[in-house]
Amino acid sequence: MSPVRLVILAILFYIAWRLVRGLAKGSPPSGRTGRQGDSRVQDVLVEDPVCHTLVPQHQALQLRRGGTTYYFCSEACRRRFGKMEDDKSAGETASRTGR
Repeated sequence: MSPVRLVILAILFYIAWRLVRGLAKGSPPSGRTGRQGDSRVQDVLVEDPVCHTLVPQHQALQLRRGGTTYYFCSEACRRRFGKMEDDKSAGETASRTGR
């Protein structure tokens, strides 16, 4: 046999050994499980009430109103929401006073 064939056979045997070893352990041959250790997901996605974009909670801008926390993708959405809420409360005030 030529040296090239020996190298190719050695590589094939190595790959086959890694596959068999990985299947026997119940994990992928690379040893990776797709997770980093046993850490759990630390962040959740929250929806912007204005544009409905999903944003990681730790990156989102927050606004607290009436005991509720709202999350926003940008300062523009937070301002637009504040303006919508102000307009809404002004409309309710006007309807209560009979204007």
